[in-house]
Amino acid sequence: MSNKIPFIDLQQGTRKIRSEIDEAVSRVIDNTAFVLGPELEAFESDFAAYCGAGHCAGVNSGTAALHLALLCYGIGPGDEVITVPNTFIATAEAIAMTGAKPVLVDVREDTALIDAERIAGAITPRTKAIMPVHLFGQPCDMDPIMDLAKKHGLVVIEDACQAHGSSYKSGRAGALGHAAGFSFYPSKNLGACGEGGAITSSDPKIVERAKALRHHAQFERNVHREIGYNYRLESLQAAILRVKLRHLDEWNDMRRAIAKRYIDNLQGTRYWLPRETPDRRHVYHLFPIVASNKARVTKALTGAGIGWSEHYPVPVHLHPAFAYLGKGEGSYPVAERFMRGLVSLPMFPELSPEDVDRVSEVLREVDRSS
Repeated sequence: MSNKIPFIDLQQGTRKIRSEIDEAVSRVIDNTAFVLGPELEAFESDFAAYCGAGHCAGVNSGTAALHLALLCYGIGPGDEVITVPNTFIATAEAIAMTGAKPVLVDVREDTALIDAERIAGAITPRTKAIMPVHLFGQPCDMDPIMDLAKKHGLVVIEDACQAHGSSYKSGRAGALGHAAGFSFYPSKNLGACGEGGAITSSDPKIVERAKALRHHAQFERNVHREIGYNYRLESLQAAILRVKLRHLDEWNDMRRAIAKRYIDNLQGTRYWLPRETPDRRHVYHLFPIVASNKARVTKALTGAGIGWSEHYPVPVHLHPAFAYLGKGEGSYPVAERFMRGLVSLPMFPELSPEDVDRVSEVLREVDRSS
């Protein structure tokens, strides 16, 4: 079929800034500082300032960012970290990699984000941290989470891997908790030309420790007092990310306009639609709907030549890797229902209004005939 609509198109955005990217790449090649060095330091400074976090450590993935952030706060075996079941597996993986136990709580019906009231009921003497997930680009309700953390002496580490440039009240994601982890996977709002990630924090000691641990725990050159990791962000990726960061707000505005058109078009249908709360700025890394008739929806989209995806059809506790948590189907009904019916629609800054309307019409037709 001609005139297909892709789920994501990275080529259009790259073409528009190709000369800037080429210049940045050439600069790295010319100075031959391929690992660590000035390009990484410049990006870390720029991204910390953008988030309002004060400090940043670039690493090689979002998973590494979350893992190191937990380690830097001393999270380890015997500890518990509270998070959600409706997230990419890396959230729970990062917790498990420290030896700690992920403790899952269900989410809110309106936003599909972590429910602070359920967090309160999950805190035990072993709880050391809360990891709220700013899913699909909208920050969680952070004030009650931070109040709980203060009351119980807990650390809050934002999983901001999908939330670059989003905000809650007067602060941006990355500066809302004690620390945050970001992913720069190519499809993210701020995406590298490969893998990448970062930790942000207002605490310079945490970021200093993260920078040492990412580099085989070299707190001083050639001295390794503990086991570290090879989690460095390559200079080429840092240089490219620095270019893209200059365009991030514009791209997020374009995503927001696309989301508004989807929402306007689909009002009155029976689909669950993303809901931006008044105190937040959603940046729509993804645009998911939830359908009771998911199979019909996906069949219709495919038949119309429209790309779609699933994020994420299996909740954390139902993956074999996390069977040891002992939580079967029905343990988290809101999250499970949300993930079971979720369909992610095409979403990228260059998606045209006409294509949004075409996707919307297919969905309306399915809703009318159901």
